[in-house]
Amino acid sequence: MRFKNNKVYMAVDEAGQPLIEKGKILIKYQLDQPHEYWVFPASVQPLDSVENPAPPSANRKAKKAASPKTTESAPTEQERNSAVLIYTDGACSGNPGPAGVGVVLRYKDNHKKISRHIGQATNNIAELEAIKTGLLAVKNRTLPVIVFTDSSYALGLLTQGWKAKQNIALVAEVKNLASSFKNLRFIKVKGHAGDPDNELADRLAVRAIDGEEV
Repeated sequence: MRFKNNKVYMAVDEAGQPLIEKGKILIKYQLDQPHEYWVFPASVQPLDSVENPAPPSANRKAKKAASPKTTESAPTEQERNSAVLIYTDGACSGNPGPAGVGVVLRYKDNHKKISRHIGQATNNIAELEAIKTGLLAVKNRTLPVIVFTDSSYALGLLTQGWKAKQNIALVAEVKNLASSFKNLRFIKVKGHAGDPDNELADRLAVRAIDGEEV
């Protein structure tokens, strides 16, 4: 099947009908990957059913326009007062091994912490999952959003055009999620450099390795 211009596999029951739970169907980007997703049936079509696809040049232009930016410069005071600030970190014990993500969100006077165990994963997966978790926590995607991460791997894939050779489904999911934001940029930070919210995200991620969640 096709989901958001990507080829996917759809789960079916013994009668060959789509497997539906709570109004959604189950899909995977690759059969040999553990990641699977529940989506609305209307968003999935047969591979040969796409009508009037946009020319490749138009697709490239659209993707380029939607790509988030990355910088190492700190946000201005005005940006801090108007943007949703998301500090993310992923951690694992072993690589791969038990893993967790930590996220700190700030918007004006609002503050939220997330610490989530994600099972067995690599450090790169944990970093991507942390970014995904932070973005999913933003309800109003028309607001300016700034994501702080120390992962060169995640930034390369999400903002610098790196082609994913592993974790392909997860990378595609995070890219699709990022494209839904009106104004999104990433800031590259140094790990353990003393920023209170970066350090807090790290502690939340490490805490989640053992299943202790917030």
